[in-house]
Amino acid sequence: MNRYVGNLAPMPGVFPDYKAPIMRNGAKGRELATARWGMPSSSKALMDATEKRAEKLQAKGKTVDFKELLRLEPDGGTTNIRNVKSKHWARWLGVENRCVVPFNSFSEFNKAEGGDIWFALDETRPLACFAGIWTNWTSVRKVKEGETTNDLYAFLTTEPNAEVAAIHPKAMPVILTKPDEVETWMTAPPDEALKLQRPLANGALRIVARGAKEDPAGPPA
Repeated sequence: MNRYVGNLAPMPGVFPDYKAPIMRNGAKGRELATARWGMPSSSKALMDATEKRAEKLQAKGKTVDFKELLRLEPDGGTTNIRNVKSKHWARWLGVENRCVVPFNSFSEFNKAEGGDIWFALDETRPLACFAGIWTNWTSVRKVKEGETTNDLYAFLTTEPNAEVAAIHPKAMPVILTKPDEVETWMTAPPDEALKLQRPLANGALRIVARGAKEDPAGPPA
């Protein structure tokens, strides 16, 4: 694998719009790179946000260039993808835009259960992957940055299994635990690859930490 990430420091927590490692198909084979978490939001979402911003500016008596306002509308990105039939996501489902996102543990928030609830395959936090997509995109991520061009990624979600549903009943990430699943996601035609958009079997995950924004233990050294 070609590596373009340098010496990666431990990452006990990864947050939206921050960089994290992904593995993708490159011109010279598989490559490990970093990308910002959050794919481009839909044109409708950006249009709605811009209209609200324009209304506020006009209410203050300011002149609005709507086209320019839309071009510079901040988009922090969409962190997960459920409806793969959407035209917005369909453009990135080919193998050239697929990636996997390595992880040891992930969290779902539930205030009643103590805050962030961390899941892993077991207490040792073995490596697994989310099935993701990536793209290179020019947009305004943050107002203070202005327009920038970045590699971006997000991962697929699906119905939750029993463990995740008890904490977060709406969804769970699409998790790949076997090399052949990773290979299918990275190489198969979309119809075959998208069969992997399914929950892990009940009993496949363990709660390994509660209440922290970062997994306090992490995998063994």
